[in-house]
Amino acid sequence: MSVDAFAHTFLVAAPPARVFEHLADPHSYVGLSPLVVAVRDVRTDGDQVGYVALERFRFWTNRIRVTMTLDPAAPAVVSDVVSPGRVRLRAAVTLAPSGAGTEVTETITVDSPSLLRRYVVRTARSVQLRRAAELTRRMSAGPS
Repeated sequence: MSVDAFAHTFLVAAPPARVFEHLADPHSYVGLSPLVVAVRDVRTDGDQVGYVALERFRFWTNRIRVTMTLDPAAPAVVSDVVSPGRVRLRAAVTLAPSGAGTEVTETITVDSPSLLRRYVVRTARSVQLRRAAELTRRMSAGPS
């Protein structure tokens, strides 16, 4: 198994509370994450939200299990993902006020079999950057 980690920081034109509220809702990830096409079986237990997301790739669809841990005081959202092929991903998002908006930092750690490493890391990084662009777009569009 190979472990890789990388981070991305960007600004959005909305206060941290609004960004946190959006990221804390599993249904927000449909389209926010370019591979996620559906969210099912959402369950909340205290500060944790579990759900199943369907990720659509070119030739197949993955059912992934996600457990989000929410910390509104920080504010932060940590998503632990269990994907087929023995791939595990952790996305830790922290939010900090920045002028009239929010500085968002997403740190991703991926644990994957060596044979899948390059593909998994490349895909996770691409999704991370597209998710940042979509979150930026959504937050600049005003309250939803």
